[in-house]
Amino acid sequence: MELKPEQLAAQLGSGPLRTAYLIAGPEPLRVLEAADAIRAAARAQGIGEREIFEAEGNQREPDWSAMEASFRSPSLFSSKRLMEVRLPSGKPGTEGGRLIAEFCAQPPSDITLLVTCGDWSRQHGGKWSEAIARVGQVAIAWPIKPHELPGWIEQRLRSRGLKAERDAVQRLADRVEGNLLAAAQEIEKLKLLADGEVITAARMDDLVADAARFDVFRLMDAAMNGQAAQVARVLRGLRGEGEAVPALLGMVIRELQTVASLARAGNLATAFKSLRVWDSKQPMYRRALQRHEPARWDGFLAQAGRVDAIAKGRPRRGVEPDDAWVALERLLLAVAEPRAARLLAAAT
Repeated sequence: MELKPEQLAAQLGSGPLRTAYLIAGPEPLRVLEAADAIRAAARAQGIGEREIFEAEGNQREPDWSAMEASFRSPSLFSSKRLMEVRLPSGKPGTEGGRLIAEFCAQPPSDITLLVTCGDWSRQHGGKWSEAIARVGQVAIAWPIKPHELPGWIEQRLRSRGLKAERDAVQRLADRVEGNLLAAAQEIEKLKLLADGEVITAARMDDLVADAARFDVFRLMDAAMNGQAAQVARVLRGLRGEGEAVPALLGMVIRELQTVASLARAGNLATAFKSLRVWDSKQPMYRRALQRHEPARWDGFLAQAGRVDAIAKGRPRRGVEPDDAWVALERLLLAVAEPRAARLLAAAT
């Protein structure tokens, strides 16, 4: 039976871990938190060893032969292991699908398998996911629909010991526009600032009033996640509120530098660690890296420099637009949507 990630997490304390778990979906926060709950349950049940298999460098899939060898090898440090397979694309391929199905058919007694996928649809499943469902549990993090978001926010507020009026919950839902990570971050801030009081709509406005900082994060998340329409909408809002392009470029350039560094890295897991990229942000960066070849990220950085020159009154006349907002929009739309890269052709 397919569960919601929150349902899966709630069941973990009622007995020993199952043989295998699949957690997948386009909502990275829900996938991450459900996986974290399994890791915590494993530690609580004395599973002290953890192995991770994921694609490295230019590989599209994990090293399946190494994983198969690990299945057959006894644990070196503890009696049980948690073995994680990370599939950003949601597709293990022929070899990976075979290996996972064979594991589920004859699972080693000392291994719990956790498969996480950063992308998912009805077409992603197959014999391998059905095999996991037979011996374990499957949880899919489908996108939260607009009418479901206030309920999700209200439930999360309660889980953090917070109470809010219905209008206040709706204010926060309107603010985050479906971005669960942003909502979670705001709720953690509310936990520190609410002082145990019921949060009214006016109080919510006061506590989440850091609009410029919030919206720049939302802008870059939209660009990295490939949400071109959201990029254009947020930029229009920022411009309408009187923000200045130079004030936004610091965050834009930092994000592009991060992705350019990741694109050049041979080992992505090591690069995430050295750049201090949170686990919750890693699926977003992976999606961005899949859309563009490494060299293009350096081109985006160069274009950000041109946007800065335009904003400071130093455009290359006859080649670049005079409006820094137009130039910034072209850049971020190209980041979000590869087909929009032609918008930059005149400036490169």
